[in-house]
Amino acid sequence: MSADTSKKYSPRRVRERAETHRVLPYVLLLAIPAALLGLFYLFRDNQAVMDWLITHITGPYKTAMSALLNPLPFAMAEVLCLGVIALAVVYLARTVYLLIRRPGRVLRLVRRVAVGVSALLMIYCGFTLLWGINYYGTSFSDRAGLTRRGATTSELYSLSLAFADKLNELADSVSRDEDGVFNETVADIFERSAGLYDGIVEEYPFLEAAERNPKGLVVSRLISYMGFTGFFFPFTGEATLNIDAPACLLPATVAHELSHQRGVTDEDEANFVAILACLRSDDAMYQYSGCLLAYIHLTNALYKADSSLSSQVRATLDENVIADLQANNAYWNALESTTAGKTAQKAADSAYSSFASSYGEEDVMERYEACVELLVAYYFD
Repeated sequence: MSADTSKKYSPRRVRERAETHRVLPYVLLLAIPAALLGLFYLFRDNQAVMDWLITHITGPYKTAMSALLNPLPFAMAEVLCLGVIALAVVYLARTVYLLIRRPGRVLRLVRRVAVGVSALLMIYCGFTLLWGINYYGTSFSDRAGLTRRGATTSELYSLSLAFADKLNELADSVSRDEDGVFNETVADIFERSAGLYDGIVEEYPFLEAAERNPKGLVVSRLISYMGFTGFFFPFTGEATLNIDAPACLLPATVAHELSHQRGVTDEDEANFVAILACLRSDDAMYQYSGCLLAYIHLTNALYKADSSLSSQVRATLDENVIADLQANNAYWNALESTTAGKTAQKAADSAYSSFASSYGEEDVMERYEACVELLVAYYFD
């Protein structure tokens, strides 16, 4: 009898039971994000439900967070991202260390894996609820009454030429260096973003929102290697910008990220809204940058349709506009020519495409170019 009692209540068995009970809560943590994601996938095709959540839950949350963090001179989004990465590295290193030190503790591994997976699921779940649902709400195009359509070569040529003429008209209205390259400061670009959306809001009142400051990223060079010029961070409601890339397109990129802050989700729609916001602005610098963004997209599409016509349009450009285009191309080509640049951009594109495809967004990298469809619909229809 004493032998049985010793076997039943041995210190080893007590420790194993204690370990098991400590693992269960962590495993149950997986059920919370899994349940929320399950509800999302169940109701995501119900546009009315998605619109209600955007209007009454996620939209007010992002507005409140952006208001709280707006006075900060730095991007809290960057702090959080770097902090999460650092914690993940430490957590992984600690897990490896514990397994090496006590290789027989299988339950310890299960517990730590459960915690790690739960954390990843919670982050993905939060991102889905704060941003992913926007892909299933009413789009900007639908709210604006714009119908996407393909463009004829003639329309592309005509519109490209019109934007080229506008660029020539605005070329001397921005500061330039001794080589004739756009030379406005980041601080000035950010400061002059106030009131940027006043003009377009008159046309599309649903874009009205409280003014928010764009935030520059300390790790902008790293962002460039990944091929990004900025991003909107739904957890903090901040519009963050790559301030290492050539400044000629920074004002248009500011307008792009601020459009996400105002509820525009699709990248092509954000580009279209950014271009229109810049054109409706009273600031010639923003007008120039928005025109430059439109010109690049339009002539890229025109080049695919008829390269000779694209060359004809380019031949009409002012030498300062050409200097900006060359400086922009040289910057990105220099990064893409390095092994690190190629690897980082390929990994970033793959991750971003996979992430977006989980919300039904196929060929997401081509969505940026698709703003041409909206430009053609807007100007010709």
